[in-house]
Amino acid sequence: MNLNRAMATSSSGLHAERFRMDVISSNIANANSISANGTPAYRRQITSLQSGPNGVRVQAIRTDQTPLRQVYDPGHPAANAQGYVEYSNVEPVKEMVDMLSATRAYEANITAFNAARNMARSALSIGQR
Repeated sequence: MNLNRAMATSSSGLHAERFRMDVISSNIANANSISANGTPAYRRQITSLQSGPNGVRVQAIRTDQTPLRQVYDPGHPAANAQGYVEYSNVEPVKEMVDMLSATRAYEANITAFNAARNMARSALSIGQR
């Protein structure tokens, strides 16, 4: 693998992990949303990445179909006839673990990119001697 391709592959990983972090951030921001006025609560979004000949790319964003969280609160203005309020199916702890994973993957791609760049610089400096 040539060094430019190595840097391009690492760069694609950086873009994919950054996108993944954006989706996770949106999930966290909407973790406490509720169903109200006929509008369903926010559902967690999941990013799927796919490898290819030029690195990695975002394949799809799918909606998590696990049930919404039901909280019994008959006094809440958004409570249904049974007294339950539907909250988002986002689990903040799970999102924080996913964010940590995405952050570490992002950092690993930076390290790989910098290693390839430093190797290219070393090769150029050898040619200048």
